[in-house]
Amino acid sequence: MKVGSAIAEILRREGVDIIFGYPRNAVLEEAAAAGIRPIIVRQERTGLHMADAYSRLTRGAKMGVFAMQHGPGTENAYGGVAQAYSESVPVLVLPQGYARRLAHVPDNYNACISMRDITKTAEPILRAEDTSAIMRRAFTALRNGRLRPALVEMPWDVLAEDVPVPIDYTPVVSTRFGPDPEQVEEVAKRLVGAKRLIIHAGQGVHWANAYDELRLLAELLAAPVSTSLEGKSCFDETHPLALGSGGAAIPGQLRHFLNNADLIFGIGCSFSETAFGVSMPKHVPIIHSTLDPADFNKGVPCELALAGDAKLTLAILVAACRRLLDGQRDPSAVIREIAEVEHAWMQEWLPLLECEDAPLSPYRVLWELQRTVDVANTIITHDAGSPRDQLTPFWKSRSPLSYIGWGKSTQLGYGLGLAMGAKLACPDKLCINVWGDAAIGFTGMDFETAVRERTPILSILLNNSAMAIELPVMPVATEKYRSTDISGDYAAFARALGGYGERIERPEDIATAIRRGIEATERGQPALLEFITSRETRASRL
Repeated sequence: MKVGSAIAEILRREGVDIIFGYPRNAVLEEAAAAGIRPIIVRQERTGLHMADAYSRLTRGAKMGVFAMQHGPGTENAYGGVAQAYSESVPVLVLPQGYARRLAHVPDNYNACISMRDITKTAEPILRAEDTSAIMRRAFTALRNGRLRPALVEMPWDVLAEDVPVPIDYTPVVSTRFGPDPEQVEEVAKRLVGAKRLIIHAGQGVHWANAYDELRLLAELLAAPVSTSLEGKSCFDETHPLALGSGGAAIPGQLRHFLNNADLIFGIGCSFSETAFGVSMPKHVPIIHSTLDPADFNKGVPCELALAGDAKLTLAILVAACRRLLDGQRDPSAVIREIAEVEHAWMQEWLPLLECEDAPLSPYRVLWELQRTVDVANTIITHDAGSPRDQLTPFWKSRSPLSYIGWGKSTQLGYGLGLAMGAKLACPDKLCINVWGDAAIGFTGMDFETAVRERTPILSILLNNSAMAIELPVMPVATEKYRSTDISGDYAAFARALGGYGERIERPEDIATAIRRGIEATERGQPALLEFITSRETRASRL
């Protein structure tokens, strides 16, 4: 058996059923022969975004895998690997490499060297007989500890060499670890003793499937719950204790409760300092619980820390807190305060959310979207820039993994691939990406991939014919040279690629157009709805 065939067989044994890629890469053909469906994209970065979402939505059970050509294909893939690394998503990256004798020649792109800072492990196959061991190490990295991409580079001359048969490979183990019991008792005392506790939940709750445990702790302590962008949808945002999710733009009630907290308990989050995350108040003590101890004191100082899987940690914390309490606390006062603050904040935003103007308010478009779709059976993601700020504070997720939040790297065009990967992982869900006319310029051609690969997503495009978020910082360039202007008929573009495309300009047409777009996806046709919007850049930055 050749190395390429051996790798395909190992992927099959690990439960991989789809491989994303761009040829030439011998593993793509070998995977097809092994019964693994190849999805060929128009550009490498989008394929990695699809693999990223596939891992997220299957919680790594099937694992997103991306394979690409040596040289330019691998160079083009760099951004997608970097994005997955920044978001802590496991993706197996399989670049073809230059022949071993050329791997270190100047000007030849060496993926192991160039991508080692954006992968958890990066290793080349230099001998055919080492294939199983190297793949075993990669999958072990992908399924254990902090989840990030792993890379195995395959020099083209190795791929054709023989591997001893039968292949010595069994699927790798996945492990979990929990926190120090003594530290748990100390943390439990602090949580129970707090008067205005806030629980801040991150993506680790998703990976650990710790939704029930998070809810139990919140209800036991009558503690409001906020989430990071990556953690959004890990707590039902229609729950009376929900504060919503925060990035650069956040709900008013979230900011109010964080600023008035006397203790913040972060679970499954990194607290990374980023312009696109929730800023923690400096005067409030923080207890930090997450899988990777490298995150402790990285972005915020913590008074106590628990290292371990979010599900195990929350379960043992719930038990410890119950021993200190007579019963579940009365949440009525907290619930009333949340509702009052949220109501006051919403009164400020309703004029935009219900705006009747044309060009359309982007807020009105997204407000109508939320009121038209079945939110509990929808998976939605934003794009970078204004779409993220306009969607995140107002969209109330109701079920786990129904919102793909992101924001540490914020590459334009990321949302399209995420929606496509989500649809492949969850074909019965309505999968939506919300992007702007800047983002479509980066990855828009892969809308054709959605058409060709029969992946019926719904794309909501907010077209204001400008790089609107840049207008305040480029006034001279805009006035003299129109440097921030963008043009395009994107609905016609979608139709030209074989999808459903419609342009909407009047507020009374928004909801019916959304319903037509959904109907197109139900017929198996990707849909792009182009809404002509104002250059509204106001955001809820509190």
